[in-house]
Amino acid sequence: MTFTLCFPRSATTNRQSVSVHRQRGLTLVELIFTVTIVSILSMAALPLARVSIKRQKEVELRRALREMREAIDRYKDASDRGFIEVKFGSDGYPPDMETLVKGVTQLNAIDKKLRFLRRIPKDPMTGAEWGMRSSQDTPDSNSFGGQNVYDVYTKSTATALDGTKYSDW
Repeated sequence: MTFTLCFPRSATTNRQSVSVHRQRGLTLVELIFTVTIVSILSMAALPLARVSIKRQKEVELRRALREMREAIDRYKDASDRGFIEVKFGSDGYPPDMETLVKGVTQLNAIDKKLRFLRRIPKDPMTGAEWGMRSSQDTPDSNSFGGQNVYDVYTKSTATALDGTKYSDW
């Protein structure tokens, strides 16, 4: 940026222009002030980002659990109605989660399979396998009896934003 200053030399002479160049920049105080404000804003944003990520994982967990439990219920309904063959002692529940994906042959139909899930969703909390309970297990059991799949749960031991354990969902 250029500033022009005019100084009179004499009454008979024209004004001469003198150019003064001024350098622009930040002073050390301005720089420290800016860095401090940006640091405070970023420290406030980090916890909000963590809560947002945790909330998104909780939404994914609820969706996955609902999807698998509905598939188990559809399998049970099909077995109760006599559409699929039921293994003795299974109470009409699927023997494992893969059966819901691979499907089972429908009775009285040639080469027609009933599928209940496209894929087994990934556990968003652990990234590992789901915990399973059979109909012979107690409702709060953490060990799978292996007879059938009555319920699924996450193996995460963390606590949700609402204060409940994820494994209790």
